[in-house]
Formats: sequence, structure tokens, C-alpha cells
Amino acid sequence: MIQLEDIIQAKKNFWDFIPTTPLEKSERLSKKYEAEIYLKREDLNTVRSYKIRGAFNLINSLSEEEKKAWIVCASAWNHAQWVAITCKELKIKWAIFMPLTTPEQKVYKTKQFWWEYVEIFLIWDTFDEASKEARKYEKERNAIFVHPFDDERIINWQATIWLEIYEKFQKENIDYIICPIGWGWLVSGIIEITKALGKNTKIIGVEPFGAASMKNSLSLWENTILEKIDIFVDGASVKRVGDKGYEICKAYNLEVLTSHENRVCSTILEYLREDGIVIEPAWALASDALKDLKEIIKGKKVVVIVSGGNFDFERLPEVKERSMKFEWKKRYFIISFPQRPWALKEFLWCLGTDDDIARFEYMKKSNKERAPVLIWIETEKKENFETIENKMKELWFKYEDITNNEIYFDLLI
Repeated sequence: MIQLEDIIQAKKNFWDFIPTTPLEKSERLSKKYEAEIYLKREDLNTVRSYKIRGAFNLINSLSEEEKKAWIVCASAWNHAQWVAITCKELKIKWAIFMPLTTPEQKVYKTKQFWWEYVEIFLIWDTFDEASKEARKYEKERNAIFVHPFDDERIINWQATIWLEIYEKFQKENIDYIICPIGWGWLVSGIIEITKALGKNTKIIGVEPFGAASMKNSLSLWENTILEKIDIFVDGASVKRVGDKGYEICKAYNLEVLTSHENRVCSTILEYLREDGIVIEPAWALASDALKDLKEIIKGKKVVVIVSGGNFDFERLPEVKERSMKFEWKKRYFIISFPQRPWALKEFLWCLGTDDDIARFEYMKKSNKERAPVLIWIETEKKENFETIENKMKELWFKYEDITNNEIYFDLLI
């Protein structure tokens, strides 16, 4: 059980190194959901992520002898940065194992921190595989392994986030705190300090639809491994949550919501368009869950944990595509065109004034009556696609809707 005195001391330990992050009321979201919505802006932290809190306290708690050894860790992305900046502050050598799929922007940011004393290994495709290699390195070099989530010191010190919220709302009750789950350490720390403070605030966790490892484990009453996950929400997509985090969430009977990756993309673009805030998918995850809680949170005080803000702009085209797919304003078709001069003109009759062709690929085939055409169609209203399809059928155009075919999507985007 977490002790409030320990959390207060932890905050004092890194007071100068990790400043208190803002707790901002979102007037836009408050109006939209008819509630008091506050954003705990961990994206404005030292490395734009809440994870620096646990790292500093864990590494700072090592003995002087342990600090002379190499620190080694595995990271799916942000974990590397907070270990790096901590080692830089404490003048400690370290090694990091990251998946080959790590966005270049995050590898670059990691190298910026204390690169003179760092070894970076890019290996395999997932965090789990990188973690296995880091464990081998730990044994071979007699290094100190800093686990990204399954360590009580990591879990407990995330509770300093709640402490900062409590400092602002000491005499007021917060009805809900919503936070992303990932490996389970953040939500577990929040749960533990809620008990220590004696608050009746309800904690709600959120996972990506394609990587709902905590939800799956809680439903089966054992910590299980998902065979396949969608890694789009990079900071929160894991095959298996931490054992300690799972036990805490199970004991609490945590309510877990899932947000579809494509809907998360719409939330990312919404923040960019409405608030001018650039957010990463994991950042958007907790905020996106408000859409499923609209009736429940009406008139309530809600805090959304904004976990991080490390976004790779090279991903923006995919974010736009996924968002339009979710909103059914863009669909992809393979259409069998008759090979005659007026076929395209005939097809254009299928489109209305609000419809547009975003992509058209066709190559004439010799000695064939028909040839396949790849067409992306954008529209202002999703209802327009019913009219488009009815007209294609009327003109005897054979077609296949490949919008939700992930193989085609990965090939084309």
C-alpha cells in the first residue's frame, strides 16, 4: 500500500528537476460535455511525458555503488528519453534497447540527452523483443536494469501527479480521473494514492481498441498475452501489462474503456484544429474516451491525464487518413472499368457536387475488355457514398470496397 508521506518526499526529491505541470481547465471540452474538464498537462514536462517522474526516483534511489554500473533499459519509445535525461542529471552511463519501429524523431530526441555516455541498440519490432535483449545485456555486463513499468518504485512515484492535482482541489471532490493504461503503471499509481488520500474519485482507464491487454486480462481474471496488437497508439500498445499493475487494477475492479485507433486520430486533429495543440496518440487516448462518457460525466468534475506530447510529424498523413476513414468521409475502391473512351466520363456521373477524387490510378490493358482502377473518393457527407454505390451498380461498374482492408491500407499509406 502506498504511503502518502513517501509520495510527498518523492515530490521534494525532484522538485527542482521536475517542475509541477499545469492543470488547465478546457473551456472547449467543458462546454462540449457539459462538465468541468481539466487537463493535467504532462506533455509539458521535461521530456514531454509523465514517465520522467518514476525514472528519476528509481535511479536516484540506487546506491552509490550501483550508480557506478551501467544502467540498461528497454523502451517502446518515451521510456528511453526519461531514463536518458535522468542519467544525464546524475552523470550515469546507460544503454537503451529500442524496437526498429521506433519513430526517428524519438530516437533523435533520445540521442540528444547525454549522448556521450549512451549506447543505443535498435532491434526487432516490439518492446517485448527489445526487453529480452536488454535483459541479456544486463547479465552480460552486470548492469542495473530499469524496468519501464513493473517496479513498485515506478508505480508509486507516478502518484505525484495526483498529489499535484490534490494540491489544487484540496477541499473539492474530483468525480473522475481518466488516464491511459499502457503497461498499467500510471493508472496503478493513481489508484493507490486515491486510496491513501481517502478520496471517492472514480478512476477510469483507457486502452487502444487494437491493444486492449488490461481489459482482456481483467475479463479473464489472469494476466494474459495478446497474440497480435495494433501498435499505432505507440505509447500505450502492449501485448501484456505489468504483473504488479494488473494486480492493483484487479483489486480495484478498474473500469476499462477502449478507443478505436481511427477515432483517436480524429481527436488528434480536433486538438490541432481547435486548440493548436500537437498531441501524440497516447495523449489523445484518455481525452477520446470522453466521447463514451458523455452522459455519465455531465455536471461532474473530471481530470484527464495528458500523458505525453512526443509526436512524429511524418505520421500526420496516416493520422488524416485514419480520421477520414473513421468518419466515413473517405473510402477506397477498386473498380473494374470498361476499356472504352467515355468510361471515365460515365463514371463521373456517379459523383455529386460534394464528392471528390483524391487518387486515381489506371493503366490500360491490351486485348482486354475491362481493367482495374484504384480510386480514393472524399466527400463532405458520409451518406453520399450510398448514392455513389447505387449509381455504380446502375451503370454496371463492378467494384470492391477496400477501405478497411489493412493490407491495402499499409501498402497505400
